[in-house]
Amino acid sequence: AAYVINGFGKSVGLVQIDELGTLETPIVMTNTFGVGTAVNALTKWMLKANPEIGDTTSTVNPVVAECNDGDVSNIRKMRITEDDVNRTLKDADETFEEGAVGSGRGMMCYDLKGGIGSASRVVTVDDKHQYTVGALVMTNYGYLTDFIVNGMPIGEPLAKLLAETKQKEEKGSIITVLATDAPLNARQLKRMAKRATVGINRTGGYIGNGSGEIVFAFSTANQVDHFPTTDFDTVTRFNDNKIDLFFRATAASVDESVLSSMVHAESVVDRKGRLRLNLTDACEQLVAQQPQ
Repeated sequence: AAYVINGFGKSVGLVQIDELGTLETPIVMTNTFGVGTAVNALTKWMLKANPEIGDTTSTVNPVVAECNDGDVSNIRKMRITEDDVNRTLKDADETFEEGAVGSGRGMMCYDLKGGIGSASRVVTVDDKHQYTVGALVMTNYGYLTDFIVNGMPIGEPLAKLLAETKQKEEKGSIITVLATDAPLNARQLKRMAKRATVGINRTGGYIGNGSGEIVFAFSTANQVDHFPTTDFDTVTRFNDNKIDLFFRATAASVDESVLSSMVHAESVVDRKGRLRLNLTDACEQLVAQQPQ
């Protein structure tokens, strides 16, 4: 499933996901001006792996998501290449870096360094069945004065320290990918995707007019055969009466993923020579200024 919280974005592939409820390719994340390059690279990657695409079967629906990193990076240079995308696809693994890495290198979150973050929760059903809900985010949104950690408005004192008290138009974005091994169908996955909003809001986000919040959600439990041998698909569906467990896991995972993206990101110097602090460095400066 795909869910658009606020659609100020240039992501590709959402329409078919929404229509068919299936995912055909990896999900590639990049910056705004890298979308076209990423689509071409991902399409070629799929063509190489599947010679029948566009020949004996239909085309493919590449899925690419983006955030605008132009505040930190010189986005006009359009540095992203197909080789970057190919290398990323080749190196994809269960273990990966978080923070200011990959597409998250130039992202800012709550006026501090953002990037890639991830977290997960284990859901136990009927005291015997366990499933995992995992979230991965690319964070590039929010004002420091709004920043909340575990219900505490720590953004206000940080904003005074860093002189980031002037409210600006919200033009940031966050891309969220939810994955689970629970047997949820496309309708249920869309419902789960909507709950990513709760996790984003917990950190202080309010979904501004100029922001792009896009959520993708998928389950590995029900594989869809591209070349079916029968006219019927058998899909296992979780009972809606217990789905609140997954809604809670989604909210908690997204909340923690946002914080993880900020904790793991190191401070960087932006395209204009300004030092952009990460959360840890900013908090250390705040503590150092407190009276002993």
